[in-house]
Amino acid sequence: MATEEELPEAAAAPAPAGGGGGDDAEMPDAAVPSGSHSDSSDSDSDDEAATAAAELRIQALEKTLQEQPLDYETHVQYIQCLRKAGNIEKLRVAREEMNKYFPLTPKMWQEWAKDEISLSSSEESFGDIEKIYGHGVQEYLSIKLWRDYLDYVEEHDHSVSQCTPSGLSKMRNLFESAITAGGLHVTEGSKLWAAYREYEMAILITIADANDEEREKQVQRIRMLFHRQLSVPLADMESTLAEYKSWEAEQGNANDPGADFDGVPSNVVSAYKKANDMYNERKQYEDQLSNAGTFEGDKLQQFMKYIKFEEASGDPARVQVLYERAVSELPVSSDIWMGYTSYLDRTLKVPSVVRSVYYRATRNCTWVGELWVHYLLSLERIRASEEELQHVFERAIQCTFSTIQEYFNIYLTRVHGLRRRISDGLDFQLIRQTLTDAAEFLSSQLSTKELLRLYAYWAKLELSLGKDLSAARGVWENAIKKRFSFYSASSSVVLLPDIVKSSIILPEICYSWIRFEEENGTLDDYDLAVKKVFFCPFCSLGLSGFKLA
Repeated sequence: MATEEELPEAAAAPAPAGGGGGDDAEMPDAAVPSGSHSDSSDSDSDDEAATAAAELRIQALEKTLQEQPLDYETHVQYIQCLRKAGNIEKLRVAREEMNKYFPLTPKMWQEWAKDEISLSSSEESFGDIEKIYGHGVQEYLSIKLWRDYLDYVEEHDHSVSQCTPSGLSKMRNLFESAITAGGLHVTEGSKLWAAYREYEMAILITIADANDEEREKQVQRIRMLFHRQLSVPLADMESTLAEYKSWEAEQGNANDPGADFDGVPSNVVSAYKKANDMYNERKQYEDQLSNAGTFEGDKLQQFMKYIKFEEASGDPARVQVLYERAVSELPVSSDIWMGYTSYLDRTLKVPSVVRSVYYRATRNCTWVGELWVHYLLSLERIRASEEELQHVFERAIQCTFSTIQEYFNIYLTRVHGLRRRISDGLDFQLIRQTLTDAAEFLSSQLSTKELLRLYAYWAKLELSLGKDLSAARGVWENAIKKRFSFYSASSSVVLLPDIVKSSIILPEICYSWIRFEEENGTLDDYDLAVKKVFFCPFCSLGLSGFKLA
C-alpha cells in the first residue's frame, strides 16, 4: 500500500473543510467541469440580450400607439409584450387604454382578471377585479367568462361566502343575470344552470335540520330551478331530467328511474317535451355551426340561416342570444351588427338594450357609416339626451369612412334630429353650426346633387326655423364664393378636369340661389342675385333665361 509520501501531490492534499458526500458540500474549484462558468456567463448574456430586445420592442410599440392610437393590432401586441415582461403597472394602463377605443375579447378579459388575482387576493382588490369581470361580460357573450365571474364572487366576496342575507341576494341576482345573458345558449347554457343549482344545493347543506321551514323553502327554490331549466331547449336535456329525478328521490320523493317521467309533475313534463321538440328543430343549425370550421364566410352564412329561423319562430329573447353568440364569434361582421341593431329597432325597442348594442356595434365596426346613422336615429327614438346625441355624433365624424357620402349622411342625420327637436327648446345655433361644419368639411368633395341638397336645406332652415331671410340668402352667397374660390385656385392645366366640372356645378348653385330669391325674396333681392350671378365667369353664359327687372 502506498504511503502518503508516495502519492501525487494533488492527491495528498487534505479534503476541503466540511467535505464529504452530503448534498450541502461545496464542490472544490478543481472539480468544476470545464466550461461551466462560460456556459453560465453565456446564459446570463442571452437573458440580458432578450430583456433588452423586449424592452426595445415595447418602446417601439409605445411610439406607434402614440402616433396611431386606433391601431388595434399594435394594442394587442403591446399588451402581450408587457404581459410576457411581467410589467403589471404598464400592463394595467395598456389594457385600460385599449378598452377606451376597442372592446376586448373574452380571453383578454380572463387574462386581465387572472393577472390581477395573482397579484393580490385582498379584500381591497376585490372590487376592482369584480369590475373587470362585470365589464368583460358586457362586451361579448362568453359562458366561460361568466363562469369565472360567478366562481370569483362566490369564493372571494365575504358576504357571499358567509351566506349573509345581502350576500345571498347578491349572488342570486348575479346568477339571474348570467341566466338572462346565456341561459338560452343551446349548447352551453346548461353550464350556467348547473352552476346556479350547485350554489343553491350548497346553501341547503348549511341550513340546520331543525329549521324545517327554511329547509323547505330552499328545497323548493332548487326544485324551481330544475323546472325552469327543463323548460328550455338545451343540449343533453335527458341528463338534466335524470338528475332532477335523482335529486327528488333524495328528498324522499320516490320514482322509477327507468320510467322517464315517473314522479315528474305533468306541467313540467309538458314543458320538457315542448323544449325537447324545440331543441330537435335547432340541432341541425347547431351541427352546421360546429361543422363550419374557422372560415368566417361559412360561419357567417350558417349564423344568418340560424338567425332567420329564430326570427321566424318569434321569440325575441332567443333571437337576441343567437345574435350575441354571432357577434362574439364574428365581432367585426357588419352584416351581423346591422341585422342585430335593425332587429332591435323593429322588435324589442328596450332603451337600455338598444343603447348597449349600438354602442358595442360602433366600437366593433367603426368604419360603417350606416351603423352610426341608425345609432343616432335609435337614440332619438328612445328620447336620449342632447348631450348623448352630441357625443355619439362627435364620435362618428372622427371615424374613417370609405366614402364622403357616409360623412354627408351622418351630418344630415344630425341636422334632421336637431330640426325635429327644436320645439324641445334647442338653440337654432346648434343647427347653424352643424351645417357650417358640414359645408366646411364636405363642400369640396360632394357631388353637385348632394351639394345643392345641403345648401338648399340650410337656406330653408334659416328661413323656416331661424326666421332670418338675410341669413338664408347668405347661405347661397357663401356657397358661390366658396365654389368660385375653390375652382379659381384650381385653374392650372393639371386640374383642368375640375374646371370643366365647375361649368356644371357652379351654374346649378347660382340658379338655385336665384330661384330661392324668386320664391322668398323681394324683386330687389331677385335683381341683386341675378346681377351677382351674371358676373360669375362660370355662370354668365347660361343666364339667358333670367332677366333683370
